[in-house]
Amino acid sequence: MPAHQLSEQFLRLAARAQYPSRSLDHEWGVSTALAEVQEGCEIPPGVLHGAFCYPASYELGQSNNAIKILTALANALPEVLAERVFLPGDDLRALMRSDGVPLLTLETNTPVRELDFLGVTLPYELSFPAVLEVLDLADLPLRAAERDESLPLVIGGGPCVYNPEPLAPFFDAFFLGEAEEELPSLMQRLTELRGQGATRAEQLCQLATLPGMYVPSLYEAVATGSGTRTVPVAGTGAPPVIERVVARSFADSPAVCGSVVPYSEVIHDRLAVEVQRGCSRGCRFCQAGMTYRPVRQRRPDDLLREILAGLKATGYDEVSLTSLSTTDYAQLPELLRRLKSRLDPVGVSCSLPSLRIDAFSVEAARQLSGGAKKSGLTFAPEAGSQRLRDVINKNVTEQQLLDTVRAAAANGWRRVKLYFMIGLPTETDADVRAIGELLQRLQEMLFEEFDRSLARAFTLSVSVASFIPKPHTPFQWEAQDSREELQRKQRLLEDSLPRRGVTLHYHGADTSFVEGVLARGDRRVAAAIEAAWRAGAGTDAWEGNFDLTRWEQAFADCGLDAVNISQRQRTLDEDLPWGHISTGVSLEYLRREAELARAEATTADCTFEACSACGACQAAGIDPKTVAGLRRGVSGDRQQARRGSDA
Repeated sequence: MPAHQLSEQFLRLAARAQYPSRSLDHEWGVSTALAEVQEGCEIPPGVLHGAFCYPASYELGQSNNAIKILTALANALPEVLAERVFLPGDDLRALMRSDGVPLLTLETNTPVRELDFLGVTLPYELSFPAVLEVLDLADLPLRAAERDESLPLVIGGGPCVYNPEPLAPFFDAFFLGEAEEELPSLMQRLTELRGQGATRAEQLCQLATLPGMYVPSLYEAVATGSGTRTVPVAGTGAPPVIERVVARSFADSPAVCGSVVPYSEVIHDRLAVEVQRGCSRGCRFCQAGMTYRPVRQRRPDDLLREILAGLKATGYDEVSLTSLSTTDYAQLPELLRRLKSRLDPVGVSCSLPSLRIDAFSVEAARQLSGGAKKSGLTFAPEAGSQRLRDVINKNVTEQQLLDTVRAAAANGWRRVKLYFMIGLPTETDADVRAIGELLQRLQEMLFEEFDRSLARAFTLSVSVASFIPKPHTPFQWEAQDSREELQRKQRLLEDSLPRRGVTLHYHGADTSFVEGVLARGDRRVAAAIEAAWRAGAGTDAWEGNFDLTRWEQAFADCGLDAVNISQRQRTLDEDLPWGHISTGVSLEYLRREAELARAEATTADCTFEACSACGACQAAGIDPKTVAGLRRGVSGDRQQARRGSDA
């Protein structure tokens, strides 16, 4: 079917779907080159035509910062045309399959199978079946080995690539790390290889020589540990270890704010600006805290300039200052002071999506909110007892939490959301009950120090996740609690909570079990992912769609011992399926932190105190003294902010 007829047929189907605005092109702010193609211009010969995909709905994918960065970087290259691809809703996918319409790109309605490359972001484990849904809807063979020369290279990236093995058979390659500095080289090499008429196999061999590129077909999955797991072994010409790429010049690079304005409201419908990358707090359960090291921070002058330009280009009335921990940004008081002076007069608000448990976080939020209605603040104590907070290296005390909630109540907030985990290593029933006891003490403080009407109106919204051991963390060797044990602990926590003033939400033990298998599985898990997808798990990550029985049957049919994968305690010296991947954080550091956790000993944040010798700075070619100097002079600035300065 000719391209224009296919596009027209798709748009007719989209008009019958529940959310047709997800499929509309010609959004405000698309690149000039894409806009020209939308107006009927031909794609010039020799241009590398591809797309970046977020395997979820438009509303979620368009909020993803990685998609914005990747498309902006790629379209800045004269030889590249990069579009976006999202997963249509259930109703539209059914219509497309019924009428034989394949998955198309958003901007030009080009069939995905006709592209040169498809870059897929892998945000979290339950999105894995959605990747297969994308491939199938695009009429691409699920297995990379079955794709011929006419089909695009499928390249994965994002948070889940640090154990790519469960998805390895479905991808031609993975990019490990931050794309800012290496994406132009990758795009240029692909353009050259395409121009030379290189075969698919030749292209993959060449890609394997580039920084951060992992080509699974060049590695053999070898059984080890009496058959309990497989580990990849490099073939001829393939590097035995693939090192993550770090954007060393992040601090000096412009913040990609995103210029595309959606037709419909998305999950985070605001201008998002990344003020820093990386986190040095060292929480031992947190994969992002390890894989995004070292900490790098942009300058206030640059951020202010880019924020103002982004607002002018998009018309947004809210700016979100994003990072793993925005209140750790050393020059936040100065940036907030300058933003308020420029944004308040024109009615633009500013928000901080991630807050530390300290009084400065509340003060910063108060300054930003002004006299506006305060919906709530979010903090993450993670554990109820100090012993367990020391085990996970949270470096937060109960007194700090009491002071923070006190400051929130005094400054007009009537709702605080608190994140906790259950199932953490060394956890006892006393630790679980300590969450309820901590909430009780928070309520007692409110009734003792504020009038009763305020205390009764104040809500503690509690969200409790189940601990999942993640690769490349100090807890990567730990056993995960069984579903039955997690459910028992959930009931135990319910019984310990105050009777009033607390709302409770759990992450399901069933989904946590599957996530644990996918997080630490090897290449054999791919067969179970495919079997679960064929049974209908394509959108199991979407709210209300998860069905454990599909996964249990898939694991059984593939002869996979899922309980062993999730619940087996690893030894500190065993080979791991992700052992060929290096994040820059040394294995010695992870082992040392695992041992300190067992000793209930903490490790200080290296941006405040001495270098913790994790290895990330050295691997990235960054002087550790640069990171250690980020906090210099910050204490005085924050004391001034707490006293109610003009910040």
